[in-house]
Amino acid sequence: MRYLFISDLHLEAQRPDITRAFLRLLETRAPQFDALYILGDFFEVWLGDDTIDELGREVAAALARLTKHGTKVYLMHGNRDFLLGRRFCRAARCTLLRDPTTVELNGERVLLMHGDSLCTDDLGYMRMRRWLRNPASRFILRNLPQSTRHKLGRKLRDESQARTRMKSAEITDVNLGAVAHTMRAKGVHTLIHGHTHRPAIHDLMIDGQPAQRIVLGDWDKAGWALEVDENGKRLESFPLS
Repeated sequence: MRYLFISDLHLEAQRPDITRAFLRLLETRAPQFDALYILGDFFEVWLGDDTIDELGREVAAALARLTKHGTKVYLMHGNRDFLLGRRFCRAARCTLLRDPTTVELNGERVLLMHGDSLCTDDLGYMRMRRWLRNPASRFILRNLPQSTRHKLGRKLRDESQARTRMKSAEITDVNLGAVAHTMRAKGVHTLIHGHTHRPAIHDLMIDGQPAQRIVLGDWDKAGWALEVDENGKRLESFPLS
């Protein structure tokens, strides 16, 4: 079977080039695969399914068309779109995955994550993440007036961008100890994640056994995708236009 993985598209109305590239991928490339996995930060910001706009409806309809052709679609929350809910998933005919999730790909157990929970050196972000991902906090956020959610979303995004610019690359990247601990706890030798915007395939050793950490790229100057089939794993970039 063939699987396609993407993450960190950060879809928004201000970047129609990324949206066009994604819709083109759904029409031309994704139908060749048995499943498409989107591992978080699919949208730049998502303030609740009741705030869905024209872009959200267009994307949901395109995903639904893909599933009708036989490709399954799986979606995982990121740090920008953790309020994506069941209403969107029903419209898109996709399945929402927990973070982390272990799947079997052609006989191999593989761990899927967005990746932000591995950035344990960024203590300020981890504190904010725990608060935002708390079920009580998410309930409160979903029930705030839409205008308040929009203001809060802009504030969180601006603060996140400012903090990232001020922090070293080491702090905003994953902690390798956390990676090894998580892979060991889940009993896997392959981890696929996004979030860090540092696409690469890293060869590791976990308890004396060879392992891999595959980092998906963000869609900005180019698109990124990982193909997995019986011949192996291929991470590659491609032009947006």
